[in-house]
Amino acid sequence: MDQSLSPAKAAALFIVVVLAWGINWSVTKSLVEAVPPLWTASIRSWVALVALLVILRASGNLIIPRIADVPVVLSVALLHMTFFSTLVAAGLRYLPASKGIVLGYTTPLWVALAAGAARTERLGALKLVGVASGLAGLCVILNPASLDWSNLHVIAGAGMIILAAICWAANIIYIRSHRWIATPLQLLLWQVLVATLVLTITALVTEGVPTVTWSPHLVLLFLYSGFIGTALAYWAMSVVNKSLPALTTSLGTTGTPIVGILTAALLLGEPIDLSLAIAAALIVGGIALSSLADAPARA
Repeated sequence: MDQSLSPAKAAALFIVVVLAWGINWSVTKSLVEAVPPLWTASIRSWVALVALLVILRASGNLIIPRIADVPVVLSVALLHMTFFSTLVAAGLRYLPASKGIVLGYTTPLWVALAAGAARTERLGALKLVGVASGLAGLCVILNPASLDWSNLHVIAGAGMIILAAICWAANIIYIRSHRWIATPLQLLLWQVLVATLVLTITALVTEGVPTVTWSPHLVLLFLYSGFIGTALAYWAMSVVNKSLPALTTSLGTTGTPIVGILTAALLLGEPIDLSLAIAAALIVGGIALSSLADAPARA
């Protein structure tokens, strides 16, 4: 079913996606303070699975994947939806959401570095400046004046989120080389299903049945994270990708860390210090430059 939208409607939907993803980091931070990280990722994934089943069935995108698409289903399910989600949830137990989202969105920098090292893409001058800017931002946010190096939990939290970004980058690199049979939207339910089963089994084995003090507030947080921050956002992004140029979406997603920082300040009371602002500007600017460098190839 063709779900392309007019540019105006696609842009409006894209803004919703950026807001949903940005806010979701503060929501995840609140969730991991009440529920262990693996169970946070697992419960959110179950909510997303049910929501996607309804959305994809209603939109005519519910299919059985072909064998040729199984590798990409496993890649997204394990590298992004399992490893990335779990590492971010674990890292946010020890790190402010505002700093976590800046570290998490270094993913395009690792993609550019890996592609350059493997010589699958040429690192031109503009992209090199972008990567250098992003790495400079990473140094700023990791400096001892910004992060307490005497607290091993804080260092471990930052390391887990950087590792999460690298896992996401590895997934992106594989996706670029995959020959798709079904569309990404049609495979989304199966990716979430695999991730949900892996997360739930791993959580049961490693953490056991959690003792959770349920409240209306906690239920609403899970509903937001699973339905809006995951299922609805993924569906909406698939529709947006069909309706807007790739460069527009690449540059537009750089707004997600900005939204994340602002919402963490508003919802969680996290301070926006100078090092965070400088790091965010350098990393977001670096990603934007890298996206502009990729524009001729996308065209």
